[in-house]
Amino acid sequence: MRFSPAPFAALVAILFVSGCVSAPKAPRPVPGPVALPPPAPPVLPVPQGADWRDWAVTPGDWAYRAEGRGSVASFAAPGATALLTLRCDRGAGAVYLSRSGAVATPLTLRTSSLARTVTVQPSGASVVVALTARDPLLDALAFSRGRFIVEQQGAPTLVVPAWAEVGRVIEDCRG
Repeated sequence: MRFSPAPFAALVAILFVSGCVSAPKAPRPVPGPVALPPPAPPVLPVPQGADWRDWAVTPGDWAYRAEGRGSVASFAAPGATALLTLRCDRGAGAVYLSRSGAVATPLTLRTSSLARTVTVQPSGASVVVALTARDPLLDALAFSRGRFIVEQQGAPTLVVPAWAEVGRVIEDCRG
């Protein structure tokens, strides 16, 4: 058997040429849609549940001031007129609770320990309730757990924080 270099040379040439051709590249992935974060849920008003102690507090702050006849604590939003006021009249031995608005329907005051409906008297741009300085409702307002509410038909319900100003006015009246 005789060795012929021609087939061998052809085979080497084929291998050489095939080595020069690069392997096919994988196809480039087609970019898909950009993954965006999910949209934020819309801000909805917080529903008021069955338990008023879980309701959001009405925006505002208490402010206290001493006066010649006693003291006053007012609850109001910044720059607005007072929504609720407690006024001590030492001479009369009374605490006057007034709510802004001219609706003359009774007020229902709810605390963590007591609920009472009281009759109001119109007084200009507000309605007023007179309570004796020793009325247990005043203690219930001062010591309510975190908040108390003032309900009145025909007016928005006030969810008021039970801060120290409330108790301070009451104590000023009791001497």
